Amino acid sequence: MLAQPEGDDPASLAVDAVHAAEPSGSAVPGASRLVRVGTRETWEPTAAGVLSLPSGRLVRGRALRRPLPPGPEPQFGVYLLGAPPPAVAWESRWLRWPDFRLPADREAAAVVLHEAWERAAGDRVEVACGGGRGRTGTALACLAILDGVAPAEAVAFVRDGYDRHAVETPWQRRYVRAFTAPAPPRRG
Repeated sequence: MLAQPEGDDPASLAVDAVHAAEPSGSAVPGASRLVRVGTRETWEPTAAGVLSLPSGRLVRGRALRRPLPPGPEPQFGVYLLGAPPPAVAWESRWLRWPDFRLPADREAAAVVLHEAWERAAGDRVEVACGGGRGRTGTALACLAILDGVAPAEAVAFVRDGYDRHAVETPWQRRYVRAFTAPAPPRRG
């Protein structure tokens, strides 16, 4: 039986059970499994591309140049590209972020990444760029900072838990070290 969430804070939901995402429980090689959090489902922690943040939030990073991995689809995606991404069947946000560069609008990037971090408490969130390393790794490092990883350690955290080549350029590393959470909205 799944535990009921305490309060409205999705971060307080406990991981209670793991169940197969495959129909009829059949084994599908390479397919992701789901982790049930309260009544919501996130990624299987050992699935390819899934970064486990210190809080237990799970976020999948991937390369858009490769086919969608087998298994469940994301429920929320953040796409880091120089041009609008193709349409997807799930809720998504596009950040204009040219290859090997930084986001065109850093304030908007902070807001979208914060939204992704919040959603990762109970939804299948993916972050992706063309190759799945530089921009994706940079965004994942920012999510790690939002989750409590020190900015000076965030790149190493992502390289250890996601891809050893993540965060490709010196300016992407500087961006991560300087990243801060967005200011809360002003109340009038």
